[in-house]
Amino acid sequence: MAYNSEIHHRRSIRLKNYDYRQSGAYFITICVQNRECLFGGIENRHMMLNQYGNAVTQIWQQVPHHFSNVEIDAAIVMPNHFHGILILQNPSTVAPSAPDTTSSATGSKVKNPTLGQVVAYFKYQSTKHINNMRSACGIKVWQRNYYENIIRNEASLARIRAYIATNPEKWIADQLHSNCLSKW
Repeated sequence: MAYNSEIHHRRSIRLKNYDYRQSGAYFITICVQNRECLFGGIENRHMMLNQYGNAVTQIWQQVPHHFSNVEIDAAIVMPNHFHGILILQNPSTVAPSAPDTTSSATGSKVKNPTLGQVVAYFKYQSTKHINNMRSACGIKVWQRNYYENIIRNEASLARIRAYIATNPEKWIADQLHSNCLSKW
């Protein structure tokens, strides 16, 4: 099929003219490819992680070890998606056009990443780890892209933390959960 800009155009879902390298807290949501319930299931309103869900948790916890100016906050692995809060603490002196990065191959931390670089690392590493576990090279784990919300104040941060903490309790009302019930 030839490229047709009318049907193949992908719009950015990022906030226009926003510098996603700047310091701040960001709430991210990443969905599993085809919304498959890959990471476990909900039992008695609690998330029960399987080996793949545990792998996602493990990779999430490694993010600050790879990025020197990134902290992780509240997070939850759900059967078919992931929610987490990332806090970027990039110095204001970094120009957006000149990121200060060091190769991870040398073991050095990446400095002053964009939000997209952090999410890409998380998705790549968790996919690689899960695919190694299931002997499935090249299989997609995550859908393309991710959703993000810029957390602008403490009240919003508190609301999002509460949302993350109570997400398994609300699973039955989740419009995307119906394809997961038969496995659990």
